[in-house]
Amino acid sequence: MKSNWKDAEAKKLKGHLLDLRVYTSRLLGNEEDLVMHGGGNTSVKIKEKNIFGEEEDILYVKGSGWDLGTIEAPGFAPVKLSALHKLVELPALSDLDMVKYQRMAMTNPAAPNPSVEAILHAIIPYTFVDHTHADAVVIITNTPGGKGRIQEIYGKNMLIVPYVMPGFILAKTIHDMTKGIDWDRLDGMILMNHGVFTFDHDPKAAYEKMIHIVSKAEKYLKNQGAKAIKGAKNAKANPLKIAQLRREVSKIWGAPMLARLDNSPASVAFSNLSNVKKITDRGPLTPDHIIRTKRTPVVFSNKPKLDLKQYVKSYKAYFNKNNKGEKLLDQSPRWAILPGSGTLSFGPSPKHVQIIEDISRHTKKAIYQAEHLGGWKALGKADLFEMEYWSLEQAKLAKAGKPKPLQGKIAIVTGAASGIGKACVESLVAQGAVVAAIDIATSIKKIFTQNEVLGIRCDVTKVKQLEEAISRTVTHFGGIDLLISNAGIFPKSAKIADMDDKVWQKSLNINITSHQKLLQLCTPFLELGFDPAVVLVASKNVPAPGPGASAYSVAKAGLTQLGRIAAMELGAKGIRVNMIHPNAVYDTAIWTDEVLKARAKHYGLTVEEYKTNNILKSEVTSKDVADLAVAMLGETFSKITGAQVPIDGGNERVI
Repeated sequence: MKSNWKDAEAKKLKGHLLDLRVYTSRLLGNEEDLVMHGGGNTSVKIKEKNIFGEEEDILYVKGSGWDLGTIEAPGFAPVKLSALHKLVELPALSDLDMVKYQRMAMTNPAAPNPSVEAILHAIIPYTFVDHTHADAVVIITNTPGGKGRIQEIYGKNMLIVPYVMPGFILAKTIHDMTKGIDWDRLDGMILMNHGVFTFDHDPKAAYEKMIHIVSKAEKYLKNQGAKAIKGAKNAKANPLKIAQLRREVSKIWGAPMLARLDNSPASVAFSNLSNVKKITDRGPLTPDHIIRTKRTPVVFSNKPKLDLKQYVKSYKAYFNKNNKGEKLLDQSPRWAILPGSGTLSFGPSPKHVQIIEDISRHTKKAIYQAEHLGGWKALGKADLFEMEYWSLEQAKLAKAGKPKPLQGKIAIVTGAASGIGKACVESLVAQGAVVAAIDIATSIKKIFTQNEVLGIRCDVTKVKQLEEAISRTVTHFGGIDLLISNAGIFPKSAKIADMDDKVWQKSLNINITSHQKLLQLCTPFLELGFDPAVVLVASKNVPAPGPGASAYSVAKAGLTQLGRIAAMELGAKGIRVNMIHPNAVYDTAIWTDEVLKARAKHYGLTVEEYKTNNILKSEVTSKDVADLAVAMLGETFSKITGAQVPIDGGNERVI
């Protein structure tokens, strides 16, 4: 591991301690092998004057909920050092009281809750204190004889702390261990099964001590032959199997979850290990991961329902043996091994899935390396249970709040690069869904930056491209619950007598045949979806066609008929199919300012009058159409299928 400290960057901070604390915290936080997703914590001790002009020693410690990789100055909670020193002298302190009294000692009530390690940071007599969950160090501690290996690597100047629960108990333990100790002789502290602490009055020295300690552990692993796993050939994904597994796991969770496949060479090689079930049953990399990943993954065989049944049974047995009055949490696994295919990560949102995927990737690496040092030996079940059911850890998860209506749902939208399709993507995301946004435009890959959207370039008239788009959707998100089939074109006006065969055929290919093929390919996945529903975007031209638009009107009428028949055929499988008929939606790419002015002038109207030329005298926007389409996918329309709903501000010919 290399130091990323830059003297030039540090000089810009002009010696301001809190700014330097932010700088080195980010250096630590941006190294995945040190901390991940809110893990680790840092602090700095600063003398400040209070409102009365009195000078006080303040501990600025990472606040709860902040990530070291992106932390800013407001992410540090200022706590009176004197109060923390008094707290550690107490014979006992409950978790809730610790949080309460730490908040009472804060000098800024608007700041976040101080880290649960605030008291420990306070008793370490140095200006800068860094704490990480360094993979290389924790791997070594998680092996038989791990303490001896740590002593061998670091010698007598490393304080080695046996595992105890974080928070007050850990601070009290180290306080007692270090009474009368010469702190200046210590190179740092290693907490067994937990992580590393370094400290110094200089921010660069504290940071580079961490880098040095971790580098020594990495070199030790290399010298012991504990290399990274050699990758296997990427396995071809089976999208239907992924959708089936996602459905079964979601049933245990009690709501739809997302599922993402990791079939990277390293992941496939790990899944191929003959003892993979045995070694992954021993526990997580560090105890703090358990609230994200559960204690173990599920290892799937060719009988996934039975595998999940056994997983739930084992979890309940683990709970019953260790609980002391706690309420049983959900028993759904957060990640899974698919022998020969890689691993799956489960979560209610892309953010959650990414966290699980990142943690499981590091866990797989750690387990494999530890197996070369005598075997993977994680913390015992009783200690892990205490962490999983720790009230302070559960409070972190409880902050998620009430889920959005479509949370965990997976949608496909075609024609998603502009107009109605783009608005549909935005409306779905606002409701909590994730979306595969499909369009023939190459820009589709860059239009949406949210993790909730997967932009896929696809010509919907090409079956192989459609198949690939669906496969990518399922391996990335886990299945398909919702479909808005929107892709379409509006051919140039021509009378039937003057119709060009190519124009006619192109309209049929895009405006009806592509929808039929998409629906056909999606149906097996919709059957495995949650409250599956389809909306076909048709047109006002179905109930009220106009001359010169036969190529468009006939295709859209055929699409509507397709939807009516699909509603009858798929209803028994719980799949709803409804249609919408938009009209005069002018905020799309085809309606430029010039075209609008020309059309308005043709009818003797202003542009505004032309745009509101309907019974309600109201403009219909792409967002209006999208909101209706998304509503029809949701609970409000849960008992409706085969319906055709106009959205046109009221059109006399349609009415």
